[in-house]
Amino acid sequence: MKWKRIGDILILDSKFDYESYDDLENLSRKHNVKTIMKIDHIQGTKREPVYTVLYGDETETVNKENGCLFKLDLAKVMWSKGNNNERLRIAKLVGDDETVMDMFAGIGYFSIPIGVHSNAKHVYSIEINPNSYFYLKENIKLNKLTNVTPILGDCMEQAPKYNADRIVMGYVKTTHHYLKVAIDSLNEGGILHYHETVPEKLMKTRPIERVISQAGSRDVELLKLNKIKKYAPGVEHVVLDVRIT
Repeated sequence: MKWKRIGDILILDSKFDYESYDDLENLSRKHNVKTIMKIDHIQGTKREPVYTVLYGDETETVNKENGCLFKLDLAKVMWSKGNNNERLRIAKLVGDDETVMDMFAGIGYFSIPIGVHSNAKHVYSIEINPNSYFYLKENIKLNKLTNVTPILGDCMEQAPKYNADRIVMGYVKTTHHYLKVAIDSLNEGGILHYHETVPEKLMKTRPIERVISQAGSRDVELLKLNKIKKYAPGVEHVVLDVRIT
């Protein structure tokens, strides 16, 4: 059986089966959780979960990761546990006094670690889902951050209003459609962290070609191609670190 614990909530694999309520109660005691859920999938541009509550009735929790606190409601917003190393990696790359833009910010998956672990001058965090935006604001307060600004809206409309030394594009579906607005908002010599799900055979070509195609006359320097995790059979979730000059 596959499972993951988020705060004091247990998320079970969709294939998990049980015979009685007692089985769930025993599982709750074993893992010391208040609620047990199944999340079937995440849907739409607002990344909303399709879920079933199996045990308990509270779906809001606080999860601690990499020295950061994340408050969230798992019935309303997504949590990707497999990206925790990447979130800390980016935070440690941020230089002193950098201005950072976090596109598709969610509840602050990247913004909060950057605020906690770096000396960024400012972080602009753009999120379209009102529920995620609510918890983004909660997490800024929870972690006592003063240099992170939450912005509710579509990245396509909001990103052009700001300029940044570093831009994080931590979404993987249709992210390439936002490459031009991201690159246009990037300062000279700035760094872009572009996420994509890509077939293994295209991993070394398609992501960088997509960035180059949207960079126009600006030069693109590949710094790193980082594999995050396997997304599906034969498909990898990768992030491309590039400098745009």
